[in-house]
Amino acid sequence: MNRLHTLIDGFSRVRILCIGDVMLDKFLYGSVSRISPEAPVPIMKMDRETRMLGGAGNVVSNLCALGCRTTFISVVGDDGHGRQVRRFLEETHCVPELVECEGYETTVKIRFVAGKHHLLRADQEQPLRMEPELASRFLERVDACLPEADLVLLSDYGKGLFDGRTAPDVIARCRAARKPVIVDPKGADYSRYRGATLVKPNMKEFQEATGVALNPAMDGWEQDAVAGAQRLFSEFGIENLIVTLSEHGMIFIPSSSPSDFVCIPTEARDVFDVSGAGDTSLASLGAALAAGAAVPDALVVSNVAAGIVVGKFGTASVTGTELKEALKEKDIQTPSWRHRDNILTPEAAAELAERFRREKKVVGFTNGCFDLLHLGHLHSFMKAREACDVLFVGLNTDASIKRLKGEDRPINNEEMRSLLLASLDFVDYVVPFDEDTALPLIEKLRPDVIAKEGYPLECWPEGQFVKSYGGQALELPRLEGFSSTNIINRMKSSPE
Repeated sequence: MNRLHTLIDGFSRVRILCIGDVMLDKFLYGSVSRISPEAPVPIMKMDRETRMLGGAGNVVSNLCALGCRTTFISVVGDDGHGRQVRRFLEETHCVPELVECEGYETTVKIRFVAGKHHLLRADQEQPLRMEPELASRFLERVDACLPEADLVLLSDYGKGLFDGRTAPDVIARCRAARKPVIVDPKGADYSRYRGATLVKPNMKEFQEATGVALNPAMDGWEQDAVAGAQRLFSEFGIENLIVTLSEHGMIFIPSSSPSDFVCIPTEARDVFDVSGAGDTSLASLGAALAAGAAVPDALVVSNVAAGIVVGKFGTASVTGTELKEALKEKDIQTPSWRHRDNILTPEAAAELAERFRREKKVVGFTNGCFDLLHLGHLHSFMKAREACDVLFVGLNTDASIKRLKGEDRPINNEEMRSLLLASLDFVDYVVPFDEDTALPLIEKLRPDVIAKEGYPLECWPEGQFVKSYGGQALELPRLEGFSSTNIINRMKSSPE
């Protein structure tokens, strides 16, 4: 769990653009002691009222509580409730980019609560029509804010902001700008989410969109989920899907390899209120992915965050501190390998490398897949460590290795490879990266020394880059007779 704590600490460096239907949530609290003589309904004696951000505004509240630098784009009415929404957003310390629509009434949801029981919800709302002039002003805000974002979240509450024109326009802009876009969907029409990086329906929404009903209590339900997901992939070009499964957790299905789905069980907690749990799940998932998490780790963070918020009453958010405490509890309940706190995100590694340079230490770097750790690897680590004070090891993620070496690799998964490297005395820090080459990671770390075996400088772009700013590129001597590929081939040819 140490790497997840490091990940959460990196949320403060994440820049997220959230776009969605905002509303005002009112909670009217009181007590019930009798039934009305006028009709068979309870009489609630009012005690107090609270107001807070609702809809996509709750996603923003969660992002800010996690420490993310957040910009929010939405449409509100030119009314008192719209102005209150703006004040609440400013209090979260996000950057509100609200488009006012004259004649539109800002949506308000009013919940009547006696004790811990919801008696009634009353909605004040009208359909939002994204007329050309309004849509133009809205998209201008998107164009202005998109360049600074690391990741974009679309929170669709079906109030009209994301119609058949604006949602595709926003996603197309994200793709053109190479910004990942995650969608929390609404309704059965997924054509509006065409080309999204990831879409996150719940079971009911998944069934509406695909016609496939999931029952995680039944054997073989995963194949039903994969079959439904493949329909969305082929018809709408959606790249990845996460289906939240209520008390059964969640399942992640990638379009690149649907059979390689990942299931995460739910967090067992006392449930007081599920209001806003999906918003918390979306915010924490987006924060984790933007901070550089691999999908399985992002799912764990998202699932734990949702587990925390359902234990609270009313629309609530989760802080980074709460997340780390919950992960500590999870770690205690589920024994796991212990290692130094030295598996880092690229962002955390870059910050640490800069600190070491200020301390006049020589920062070294090497990288690879390290699928089957062998004596050749240890020899390279030893030689690289001799040339520096601190050695960072870039590690190809599972997805990166599959692209480079084929679907039957890696043999050992990313977590196992990270733990093995992190446990070596020669290695100070392990930094998983998802790109096909280590160059983007090296651009962040800017090591003083880069070392690798078997790469002459003229065929080594990473080494050339380090030399371009005055660093040193070392071609390490190869310890002959050792390679993961040779080991795998010997195993395949063995009669045993």
